Amino acid sequence: MNLEFFIAKRLISGKERKSSISAPIIKIAIAAIAIGLVMMLIAIATGEGLKRNIRGKIAAFNGHIQIYNYDNNRSDVSVLPVSLDQEFYPHFEEVTGIRHIQGVAVKAGIIRTAKTFEGILAKGVGTEFLWESFDDFLVEGQLPVFSGKLGEEALISQILANKLQLKVGDSFLALFLKEGDLSKPPNNRRFTVSGIYESGFEELDASYIFVDLRHIQRMNKWEEDDVGHFEVFLDDFTRLEEKTNEIYGKTLSSLDTQNLKNKYFKIFEWVGLFDFNIALIIGIMIIVGGINMITALLVLILERTPMIGVLKALGAQDWSIRKVFLINAAYLIGLGLFWGNLLGLGIVFLQERFRFLKFPNPEEYYVKYIPVHLSLPHILLLNIGVMVLCLLMLLLPSYAISRISPVKAIGFE
Repeated sequence: MNLEFFIAKRLISGKERKSSISAPIIKIAIAAIAIGLVMMLIAIATGEGLKRNIRGKIAAFNGHIQIYNYDNNRSDVSVLPVSLDQEFYPHFEEVTGIRHIQGVAVKAGIIRTAKTFEGILAKGVGTEFLWESFDDFLVEGQLPVFSGKLGEEALISQILANKLQLKVGDSFLALFLKEGDLSKPPNNRRFTVSGIYESGFEELDASYIFVDLRHIQRMNKWEEDDVGHFEVFLDDFTRLEEKTNEIYGKTLSSLDTQNLKNKYFKIFEWVGLFDFNIALIIGIMIIVGGINMITALLVLILERTPMIGVLKALGAQDWSIRKVFLINAAYLIGLGLFWGNLLGLGIVFLQERFRFLKFPNPEEYYVKYIPVHLSLPHILLLNIGVMVLCLLMLLLPSYAISRISPVKAIGFE
């Protein structure tokens, strides 16, 4: 039986197929697998890239989880302070998976220039503020340094700079109302633009400027160790809900927590649709590739019908012959996967390196170029999944071999 198996395998995958009628159909099937894999890789890479990019930008302004006084009622503006003297600050040892924690405060105000004015949210930050995301956002100037004496520098967005006609090095006056007594004159603070950032998130860029935390503390008449709330950054965003509940249970009863998904639920609902779109594209591509492989397999069986009849006459079992065709089909699928990976990963690499593909309407996606991200598990699972599902789809058409009669097959032309 091994001899018949070897002969059949050589006949099916041998050089003579190059001149057979099945050759163009097989090439089409390989191309369908390759093109389908390219589309799937691009869909996963862009979907994951957009998700990571959007949530990374939101986290740069808010952290992944916020801890604040219950009485603030989850307001963007800090009303009641929280002391830095907490067991979880500056290191949250009771909860694992926390990368960084920082204390900040936010105060609403107005920037006034000689020609115009704009409402803003001044975010007071200290020396421990995580600036790493703003290194990518910075378009001009430099990030402020709030160490030593009270800093007069401010980081503003490109949107505010354009509206207020400010540039790096310019000074501006900011007015802040006094909490609890609106009849008194507002607090005046003069800042100098140290840098201009652009995150692409217009909703946040149009509001936030970054100043020394001590300005907010003095205007609100807080102590030196008082902040508006804490921002927590996680190592693994996928554990956001788990860590939110865990942090809530480890903090004082007077403190509440919320995470990005709660605060920006509409955006994250929209981002969640990316997974559905990715799954839909993968499903369609696998079906298209599988149908092409089924066609190729049936044509191959039809072309090799006399050989199948000979093998059956020699005593070969149906399953043994089916395995030969399935092994050959797996080889063809493997060729398609090889070329698909080569092209797909090449496109993803070039986009990540040169960012040549851009959105025609970047304001809708909060980014100018199409971000991409692929991990090794994504690539391996996709390739294994395509191979397995396509082979499963070929099991039924390969059953046609068992319906072939040796007597009729030997005389088939």
